[in-house]
Amino acid sequence: MQLTPGLSFIAKLLSFYLLTFAVVYGLLRISHASNLHNLPSWAVIVLSTFAHPLFFLIHGYYSDYRESGKAAALGAIIVPIVEGKWPVSISNMTKLVESFTNGYPGDFMWEWMEKYGNTFQISLPFQRQVWTVEPDHIKAILATQFDSFEKGEQFIEQARSMLGTGVFNSDGDMWKFHRTITRPFFVRDRISDFEIFGTHADDALRQAKTRLAEGYPIDFQDLVSRFTLDSASQFLFGHNVHSLSGGLEYPEPSSKSNTPMSRNRPADSFTSAFLTGQSQLALRLSRGKTWPIAELFSDRIAPNRKVVDDFVRPLLERAIMKKREVKDKLDEKETANLLDYLVQQTEDPTILMDELVNLLVAGRDTTASLLTFAVYMMAEHPDMTQRLREEILSKVGPTNTPAYKDIREMKYLRAFLNEVLRLYPAVPFNGRRAKKDMVLHSNTPGVPPLYIPAHMTCSYSVFVMQRRADLWGPDALKFDPDRFIDERLSKYLTPNPFIFCPFNAGPRICLGQQFAYQEASFFLIRLLQQFSLFTLAQDAQPADSLPPKSWAGASGSKGTEKIRPQSHLTMYVKGGLWVRLQEAAMTEGV
Repeated sequence: MQLTPGLSFIAKLLSFYLLTFAVVYGLLRISHASNLHNLPSWAVIVLSTFAHPLFFLIHGYYSDYRESGKAAALGAIIVPIVEGKWPVSISNMTKLVESFTNGYPGDFMWEWMEKYGNTFQISLPFQRQVWTVEPDHIKAILATQFDSFEKGEQFIEQARSMLGTGVFNSDGDMWKFHRTITRPFFVRDRISDFEIFGTHADDALRQAKTRLAEGYPIDFQDLVSRFTLDSASQFLFGHNVHSLSGGLEYPEPSSKSNTPMSRNRPADSFTSAFLTGQSQLALRLSRGKTWPIAELFSDRIAPNRKVVDDFVRPLLERAIMKKREVKDKLDEKETANLLDYLVQQTEDPTILMDELVNLLVAGRDTTASLLTFAVYMMAEHPDMTQRLREEILSKVGPTNTPAYKDIREMKYLRAFLNEVLRLYPAVPFNGRRAKKDMVLHSNTPGVPPLYIPAHMTCSYSVFVMQRRADLWGPDALKFDPDRFIDERLSKYLTPNPFIFCPFNAGPRICLGQQFAYQEASFFLIRLLQQFSLFTLAQDAQPADSLPPKSWAGASGSKGTEKIRPQSHLTMYVKGGLWVRLQEAAMTEGV
């Protein structure tokens, strides 16, 4: 029988503790028998009992002394350590968990940055972590010193229940294998085939009109999550999972909401398990090495992954059967979808299942996040909505289907999406582990070289970095797409491109970056061809999803938010984004 994460963790701790106890107790008894000391038996037991904690304490002080010497030898300093209430590690972990579950994204970082700078380290139980929002440090982690960093054993173990050994949860040869077999399907010819986007966008918007005609607002986050799931499943599997077919959710006060029919659709069960698994994973990551203690009697992610696997497995089996019916091996140009191509490379069900789950996270959640916050910003800035519509209508008219060339020419649309990604990046937090001792340098005046010891986890936040006024100008917290068009582009971004990394960078840059841009652009074009005004329906928003009163008056966007942004692996709006839409007159723009 396989032990739960918590019991396995406790068993390992006990094994180390008992080993230390046995060694010290044995040595003391032997030395007593040899007349080397006259300690009474109770003293021998006490010393043996506290030997492991004492060793742990002494080892910590020695490690600090040793690392200080290494840093000095390399002309660097130790990364500033966050101080706090005793016990500091428990206090810091509690703060992280609270921030991820109930706070505003990155809150804990702003507070510590003010005191310790843009790169600092925090103590957690049994480990320390470095956190940074310094673009040169992020550049080193992702690109210039890529080979010196990895996902690392701790992250891989934390995420294994959800992501297996897929491309987002592997290092070395396994990562290279996953990257190699998926790359051919993200070339321009594949991502510029808009037929899939068109079918599902039209379905989604047709359902939106139906719900609005009933007099109800719609949860736009739910709508685009279904759209991206149907699009991603058809692109990846060649099979539409029809998550849109069950209809959209009603707001909670409605008598039509939460009916059995709305809760028992296979695609909805899959989606619920998918999101719950990611939320549990985010909690694991915030708890550091001690995450298994919170899962003492069960793996809280495993049941959700089973639901996901049960949903995907028939599609996988169908693709393998199809391959066996065709004797000749096909290349990427001869296969209709990614799954058909993947089974040409391997029939290992674990590798294939893990890869598909990883790609679904990327294909569904990231674009859904981008579209959700895009509509949120259109509701907050109707003048920008009008400007987007004017560009769209001038390029493709009120009814024509956009082509790849049309989207490429829509400069304001691209700037608008970039600004959404700047303030609300789909993946706000990420991290790597150092494989060896190294030094991180920065071109920022006053930032000294910082020493990073081997095996140190280095976490970074593009959410916070992309809001820094010293990197983006005094209006950094203002939503303004023109910063990607006017003189601010050449002043801030062009000379320092790593201040904008919504899709990561370096060898692990998101393969689906252009796919996401094309899908989001296509959907917004179809949306704005048919609707001209978006307003938030805060009366339909669940009470616990509204910004808490304590946020009022806070600096930056936290003090003005109308919704509650949160994150698991990706950014989302708690409780959904409930909006009302006004249809555009068909003669408008003709």
